[in-house]
Amino acid sequence: MKAALTRALPGLLITLALAALAVLAAGAPGAHAATGVDTVAAALRKGPVYVDPAASAQLSATDADSLAKKIKNADKPVFVAVLPAGFPTQNLFQNLRTATGITGLYAIRLGDRFDARADSSVMSRTAAQNLVTSVQGEPAKTQLNDFTDRALTNIGGSAPASWSGGGTASGVSTGALITVAAVVVAGGAGAYTLVRRNRRRKAEEQQAALDKLRVVVDEDITAFGEELDRLDFHPAEAGADDAMRADYERALDAYDRAKSSMAAARRPEDVRAVTESLEDGRFSLAELAARREGRPIPERRAPCFFDPRHGPSVADATWTPVGGAARQVPVCAADRARLADGADPAIREVDTDYGRRPYWDAGPAYGPWAGGYFGGGLLPGLLVGTLLGSVMSSPSYAADYGSGYGDFGGGGYDGGDVSGSDFDPGDFGGGFGDGGGGDFGGGGDFGGGF
Repeated sequence: MKAALTRALPGLLITLALAALAVLAAGAPGAHAATGVDTVAAALRKGPVYVDPAASAQLSATDADSLAKKIKNADKPVFVAVLPAGFPTQNLFQNLRTATGITGLYAIRLGDRFDARADSSVMSRTAAQNLVTSVQGEPAKTQLNDFTDRALTNIGGSAPASWSGGGTASGVSTGALITVAAVVVAGGAGAYTLVRRNRRRKAEEQQAALDKLRVVVDEDITAFGEELDRLDFHPAEAGADDAMRADYERALDAYDRAKSSMAAARRPEDVRAVTESLEDGRFSLAELAARREGRPIPERRAPCFFDPRHGPSVADATWTPVGGAARQVPVCAADRARLADGADPAIREVDTDYGRRPYWDAGPAYGPWAGGYFGGGLLPGLLVGTLLGSVMSSPSYAADYGSGYGDFGGGGYDGGDVSGSDFDPGDFGGGFGDGGGGDFGGGGDFGGGF
């Protein structure tokens, strides 16, 4: 027996040694072969954050858990993956989104590079691109937390049911109800008086904000009316057809809607309907001009970011606000030319307690005004790092002005569904092609410049 054991011992030692080497190799830096997209996707279906074992130095387990808790508490479909630098990158985002099958925003830290893609139903390409740009060059922990904080205030949709505890509580806890009841009983008439005082103060603040907005909106309505007066179009003129007359009629209707909406406005958030009408009217005029001049009908684009009175934008251009990060903003032809020449764009300024300031640095009241012009998920990415953007992302903004970033989403969201109902093969063309974020188009691999 002893002799047999002695003979078998070398083979047993070799087997144990090979097993030990296999374990070490699995945990060695860069040894990610056992981790593929399917593994990452399976983990993200269970929770919002995945850290590859070979990339654990980028984000500790404690930090990953804290980040995951933040996302779950917000009940938003934000997915974060931390992968080693050598992870295969070809069509990474497309493959990960397909394997996960959940509508949302996908952010990947790969080595020291970072990028993100989103389904267009929860975040626009421009918003995702600007969020990515705003955190480039930061250390992993700081970058992932900054990106997540900003994304959670911008994104639509909800967390998938597959995350354990992924959604926020659907009701009010018993402890909270008991606390509220105790306050009511103890406070009695005093609490009621405090509530009335707070309501009166809020009403006064909202009225003051509306009065500020009224000046700016009246300027917008007047400017659009002057455009209609200068148009020199007559429905019965030679060459006019039914399409031209329809464009003209829509512009007139938009002008009337804007005036009546402003006359009926009672709160700052009511102004959004006014600027929505003006944006619609200006696009109708752009269509009419194209038909009269024999040009192709322009695509529907957001107004010029620097001043919506400039009309629909013609392109996106890179712009860096003072003290902020560069981002892509929609611009009119004139401002595109100014930026190309190194000149300042023609910025819409408004009166503040500190003099004339760009509207994005003028305070929270201008959120509804800007939201009407730049709805549909575009606004959040444009305002990252500005005073208005910072204010609008605060929890108190929705209570004071009726809407936050989430209300600029433009319709119902299906984020968080595992159905893949928002999946459009045309939206999922690439991975880290340009380092700029966006939807799942944009082609390329992770090899683009950062």
